[in-house]
Amino acid sequence: MAAGSNTRRRRDVAQFVERFADVLVEAGIPRMPARVFVALLVTDSGRLTAAELGERLTVSPAGVSGAVRYLIQLDLVTRERDPGSRRDHYRLRDDVWYEASVRREATLERWRERLQEGLVALGPATPAGRRIAESLAFTVFVEQELPALLGRWQQDKARLVTAALTRRQAAAPATRPP
Repeated sequence: MAAGSNTRRRRDVAQFVERFADVLVEAGIPRMPARVFVALLVTDSGRLTAAELGERLTVSPAGVSGAVRYLIQLDLVTRERDPGSRRDHYRLRDDVWYEASVRREATLERWRERLQEGLVALGPATPAGRRIAESLAFTVFVEQELPALLGRWQQDKARLVTAALTRRQAAAPATRPP
């Protein structure tokens, strides 16, 4: 029975990887990087080789290459190598969601600067200028609110993670005895 339970768990995890990757794709992340990201997310170590990723996702290691390059550029994944090894491992950054949000602050600053230029170029009296002004106002708002939000996350992280784990255990389907 344990073998059947293990098979079912692997199938459930593989299905989760694909479903969560689909959500990331809907948010604009390319499919293969989304799949690789979630595959790393569901490993206990958060660290796999290209060959291991390829095996888990049933794609060639070469197919993983572009995906990890993309994720490295976004600073979501790092490449590391054990001393004396020629094999690269790809690892999720610690606290990956928080770190991605912190890096978003620099992006928002660049958006604000460019939107300010756009508003000057278009003028505030045009329909396009008003759209740019609204985009600018929203960007400034998010830029001002993000540090407080991230601070609250750091303050409440342990409590929120514990609550999520408790909800998971309460929501887990009851297992049938063998």
